[in-house]
Amino acid sequence: MSEMAERVAGFGTTIFTEINNLAAEHNAVNLGQGAPDFAPPPHVVEITRKAVESSHYQYSPGWGYPEIHVAVAEHAARFYEQDIDPTREVLITNGATEGIFSAMMGLVNPADEVILFEPFYDSYLPSIKWAGGIPRYIPLHAPDWQFDRDELANLFSDKTRAIFVNTPHNPTGKVYTEDELTFIAELCQKYDVIAVTDEVYEHILFDNSRHIRLATLPGMENRTVTLSSLGKSFTVTGWKIGWAIGDATLMTGMFRARQFISFAVASLLQWAAVEILRSPDQYFADLHTMYQAKRDFLFDALAETPLKPLASQGTYFIMTDTSALGLPDDRAFAEYLVKEVGVACIPPSAFYSDANRHLAKNLARFSVCKTDETLQQAANRLREIGV
Repeated sequence: MSEMAERVAGFGTTIFTEINNLAAEHNAVNLGQGAPDFAPPPHVVEITRKAVESSHYQYSPGWGYPEIHVAVAEHAARFYEQDIDPTREVLITNGATEGIFSAMMGLVNPADEVILFEPFYDSYLPSIKWAGGIPRYIPLHAPDWQFDRDELANLFSDKTRAIFVNTPHNPTGKVYTEDELTFIAELCQKYDVIAVTDEVYEHILFDNSRHIRLATLPGMENRTVTLSSLGKSFTVTGWKIGWAIGDATLMTGMFRARQFISFAVASLLQWAAVEILRSPDQYFADLHTMYQAKRDFLFDALAETPLKPLASQGTYFIMTDTSALGLPDDRAFAEYLVKEVGVACIPPSAFYSDANRHLAKNLARFSVCKTDETLQQAANRLREIGV
């Protein structure tokens, strides 16, 4: 009898597919998956049009074109004052998700331990397990998403190979402070640990939040793999143009893995990315203004309901406390919201380990990366909660 491999048998369908299907079935306003329902900015569309008219239709080099390496290095210098060697310290990937997988497959050995803050982006755990690594968990605690420093320190040992740090953080919207990152950096150096930072929301920040790259802290330059991508900052999530920055040895390890995963990244989109990454300062200021307004609108709308929106400092997302409704758990709330209210959200228990899944019992994640019309329609329906 034909059977699937054991390594995938336990993963099931992603929560995003489940919620998207349920939302479509009930014609719900979908504030679930972090996928914008509006077009990219005009200059991105124009740059894309020019790229399509170019001659770049064949395989790119496995590492990516030299020109996009330079653009990524320029971006790092422009926003973080990093001095990156584009010829040795940049790897182009099919989105940050492939970067995550390549980092685990290329840098983690069987029985190595990898530390995860939870809730976590759902691709982290499968990537660790497929590499033969052993996940170790440290929860972020609502409502302000702090972690216990003693608990984190106790997870580090001579078995620890890596730690994932996602900032700005999906799904909570937390932006790690310099003090928190310094604490993590000191532990990484004490135990000779690699930090893998997922920074895809680096340009989507609210209020006075400031994004700090862990790689820029003293002692972290050569032990940090910085992952980011074009999708969130430029409304092209379907492009899957990502990159990794790090020490040449780390990048070589990642490349040796990803050359057998997909080998190359879409050629013409890489060429478009070169110019897009050089967007003027005003673009990033406008991006902040747009998402700040969307966050504020949905936050205020949720505050008018029995739900309690929790502080969000960045990303596409707002987490809420649903305990006032008294439903059994987050999945029950998500199903109620779709079927009875007509709005879809993500139940975040999918982003926790089995041992800590109970921490998501009274939580829900809402996405703000929607048109004003979509958010208004959702707000109108959310006012029906508990009525």
